[in-house]
Amino acid sequence: MTLRHRIISLPEIVGKGYRDFWLFKGRYRVVKGSRASKKSATTALSLIVNIIKYPEANVLVIRKTFRTLKDSCYAQLKWAMRRLGVEEWFDCKLSPLEITYKPTGQKIFFRGLDDPLKITSIAVDVGVLCFVWIEEAYEIMNEADFDMLNESIRGQSPPGLYKQFTLSLNPWNEGHWIKKRFFDNPDADTLAITTNYMCNEFLDEQDLKVFELMKEKNPKRYKVAGLGEWGVVDGLVYENWNIREFNVNDISKQEGVRSVFGLDFGFTNDPTALFCGLIDTEEKRLYVFDEMYQRGLINDEIAQKITDMGYAKERIVADSAEPKSIAEIRRKGIRRMRPSRKGQDSIRAGIQYVQGFKIIIHPQCVNFITEIQNYQWDEDTTGKKLNVPIDDFNHLMDAMRYAVEEYTRRERR
Repeated sequence: MTLRHRIISLPEIVGKGYRDFWLFKGRYRVVKGSRASKKSATTALSLIVNIIKYPEANVLVIRKTFRTLKDSCYAQLKWAMRRLGVEEWFDCKLSPLEITYKPTGQKIFFRGLDDPLKITSIAVDVGVLCFVWIEEAYEIMNEADFDMLNESIRGQSPPGLYKQFTLSLNPWNEGHWIKKRFFDNPDADTLAITTNYMCNEFLDEQDLKVFELMKEKNPKRYKVAGLGEWGVVDGLVYENWNIREFNVNDISKQEGVRSVFGLDFGFTNDPTALFCGLIDTEEKRLYVFDEMYQRGLINDEIAQKITDMGYAKERIVADSAEPKSIAEIRRKGIRRMRPSRKGQDSIRAGIQYVQGFKIIIHPQCVNFITEIQNYQWDEDTTGKKLNVPIDDFNHLMDAMRYAVEEYTRRERR
């Protein structure tokens, strides 16, 4: 195809705060940042520019699980094309999920670490696979999974081209292997930076007010979610959990096992979260097998997503604070949804009940894993732990409590 030249000003489009990140050509560039630090947006912009700049370059985009890619990285890259004014130069497909640069046939591939064979078997028709973006790299709990991916990107690069991994993440836990490997002991082939919302000049006054209120009312959270500092995880609400694969159908057929679903509403700042589990009250086991976790969903979209996931006929207990939303979703075909029955001390009672179970989490439930390993008891100004959880990392945690509410109430009788 014939391209029309397009002249753009990268500083105006990308903004400030990422000059070293943009220009670095070493093997690893790692950016941890707060919410609204534009780390994912900047990464997407740089990859689109590099595809155009280097006619032999191909890109691989990774997350822990494949199904999370369409609504995150794929959407972010499409946004980057529009921002750069080059969307007509790209062909974006959902099946298979991939993006093609029309003038040359270069590709952007999308893969999940839940299927490692599909990563190691990628073959490109044009040029070489040289740029890798790992979004929400915090989800990769096992350093060996990263090593496997790292070792698979090899071979001679054409002159002027280079291989590079970009890891973008929220710094929830200072104990993560990424901190030790890239931030504590960086080498000449590594750029590890921290960014925050203050380098994002595209935020409006309302956006900034969210962080100012956080700074005032929750300074501990502000250090991580506002300033991008490493989080210190202390005093977890749940410690009775592990991550392992299991067959949902096999577990559901076991005697006494019942399905449990819970929904916590969100929209702009908080995600709508659907908890999908199986409960075995005799063996005291709670299996977490699926989840929905997405911001910006209106009620019609929530109903459609539940239907698409195959759970429209399930009994779903939803947050009773939004009766209108529950009624609307029921009219869209999710007829067994009902409100939770919140009562005095229901949060503490629900937590105590779940604490009596072994929680087994399927690896595909990456948002549940992130929440449960950061869901902590709150503390007062002196640092003393309180008997209430923090108001953060609690969307799927609340949905889980709603899901098992019926069993909690039975035990309290």
